[in-house]
Amino acid sequence: MPGGPTLDAYRRMVAVLDTPLVTVKGVGPKVFERLTRKGLRTFGDALAFLPLRYEDRTRLVPLAKLIPGETAAFLGTVTSLAVRQGRRRTLEGVVADASGNLALKWFHGNFGWLQNRYPVGCRVAGSGVVQAFLGRKEVVHPDLEVLDEADTPASFERVVPVYSEVEGVHPRALRRILEAAVQAAVPSLVDLVPGELAAGLSLPTVAEAYREVHAPSVGGEGLERRVAAHRRALVIEEFFCLQLGLLLKKEGAGPRSGIAFRPDFRLVKALLKSLPFELTPAQRRVLGEIRRDLESPRPMHRLLQGDVGSGKTLVALVSALLAAESGYQTALMAPTEILAEQHALSLRRLCGTVPVRFALLTSSTPRAEREAALAGLAGGDIHVAVGTHALIQDAVEFARLGLVIVDEQHRFGVLHRAGLVRKGENPDLLVMTATPIPRSLSMTVYGDLDLSVIDELPPGRQPILTRIAREKHRQGVYDFVRREVAQGRQAYVVYPLVEESEKVDLAAATTMAERLARDVFPDLRVGLLHGRLRAEEKERTMAAFAAGEVQVLVATTVIEVGIDVPNATLMVIEHAERFGLSQLHQLRGRVGRGTHRSYCVLLASERLSRDGWERLRVLSQTEDGFRVAEEDLKIRGPGDLLGTRQSGLPDFRIGNILRDGPLLQTARDLAHAVLRDDAHLTQERHAALRRALLDRWAGRLELAQVG
Repeated sequence: MPGGPTLDAYRRMVAVLDTPLVTVKGVGPKVFERLTRKGLRTFGDALAFLPLRYEDRTRLVPLAKLIPGETAAFLGTVTSLAVRQGRRRTLEGVVADASGNLALKWFHGNFGWLQNRYPVGCRVAGSGVVQAFLGRKEVVHPDLEVLDEADTPASFERVVPVYSEVEGVHPRALRRILEAAVQAAVPSLVDLVPGELAAGLSLPTVAEAYREVHAPSVGGEGLERRVAAHRRALVIEEFFCLQLGLLLKKEGAGPRSGIAFRPDFRLVKALLKSLPFELTPAQRRVLGEIRRDLESPRPMHRLLQGDVGSGKTLVALVSALLAAESGYQTALMAPTEILAEQHALSLRRLCGTVPVRFALLTSSTPRAEREAALAGLAGGDIHVAVGTHALIQDAVEFARLGLVIVDEQHRFGVLHRAGLVRKGENPDLLVMTATPIPRSLSMTVYGDLDLSVIDELPPGRQPILTRIAREKHRQGVYDFVRREVAQGRQAYVVYPLVEESEKVDLAAATTMAERLARDVFPDLRVGLLHGRLRAEEKERTMAAFAAGEVQVLVATTVIEVGIDVPNATLMVIEHAERFGLSQLHQLRGRVGRGTHRSYCVLLASERLSRDGWERLRVLSQTEDGFRVAEEDLKIRGPGDLLGTRQSGLPDFRIGNILRDGPLLQTARDLAHAVLRDDAHLTQERHAALRRALLDRWAGRLELAQVG
């Protein structure tokens, strides 16, 4: 197989790309500072700063045929240019050709310089957005070039890139700086996608791709298609490096010898026999995938995705029982105390008389219980430890940790997951999430994990009727809460905040709980649950709600995951427009868990924008979490969807997972092809690729072993 670039060629490229833009002629300290504020420091930054659009000056339009609303290029002779004094001082002129004329207008700038630059009688080539004003066609602030008498200069009659604005730098100056940087950098560029694989996809070289996206060689009908093809090559190379890193982490660089579990199914059979329901086909399929992983000597790295209420907890429990039957312990880590407590309660309840011992470890666990749990885990007497990040503390030791389950992974940093895995000898890893994640996002954040999806709800789950209500309908919503409670049901009322905030005009949960109890539902039992309550207060409130003693639970988003009260049939979400769609979907999933019809009311501001209304309408029309997530991804962007701070989301310079999602699979196929031939990138011909991978992703993907 042909070789890739040499390590020396790669290093030369890196040195060129790291060259500061201040070395470009005409870039002094002030301009450099302005460029830096835009993220433009080096030649590499200039390459990745792709044009927003293009002006096609290769197709000159006669002035009489210019169409308002379109960007066009034209030729003409300046017939007038003078300053006009009115309510606003302007510079106005006219250009003419054989077919007609066109007005030109400037509202600011050095008018004297412009008059000297474009004297009456000179021929100019121009471009800009054509507008109609008082029945006359005009271009405001046109881009003009004075022509020689002989012909049009090549510098004008071409496709011109239009870049995002840099404050304090004229667009023409910015174009000249970027053009100089691109021309200087392109000769040093090397291709990281192996040549034969690139040829199979008809990919141009990276050098050609950057040249074409910054300065397309052809205009006309083929411009858009040609630019898209060359940009595609750059996206594929960027995604290729990420996917290669993820696959190396999963297959090449990670530990290859793990635990081959040998379950006898006595505990699993006892559990399934005791359940008052059957597993769904989706749960059985996913458990089959997990069992094959557990029985393999290679460590499992699997992501379990399932919509709210799809039965992930039961799948996690069966997996833990398979580990226990094989003589190993399981650690289940949840992001919040309330969710860890819910998991512990649910697992114990599901197990009933099945002989499995559990321990709960959070920062609020009483000292005596904590010491007993630590002793039981270290001695091997406890089969399953459920807890928060308290599980990764040094004092926690396992006798034989074989399975690590992480719930709602996107709420943890990468180091939390790694810290728990290090408590055992290459234990199997199961990551669970109830947040439906679009495939493109899943492949970037969880690309090192195999994917299992529980894509159906258990029988008996009731559909949830979702309605949008305005502030003026508030009394009607309260009446609806009262009717549900009168029928023996319970309701949640969810608020975004815990305390009043001067900056954000939102009703706080604490204030509203008091008002609801005092003024709205004085005859009902109203409870309050939020993240700042002490653990025992949370537990007391939740136990009272689960027992039916609390009829209306006012809460913040601590109830977003993990709370299961089948008798709760109504959720009212205050200020619904302030939540993301996926979060609203998660909250909604707390109802509809029993045999009664359930409802979700999205109470929104009277000032709800059209976009806000459309977002909420999506939720009212579908219960499909994946469709909700796709819409949320389009609206909020990937970082915000998962929580930018700890999402582990890569920083792409060229690619965009919303627009370029399908290319992730193409890039993954390329990465597989490379690793089939060289599983650890140890061959000399991949030395540059290995170095590039470390430079780009080592810190993000924990790829130290690749080097």
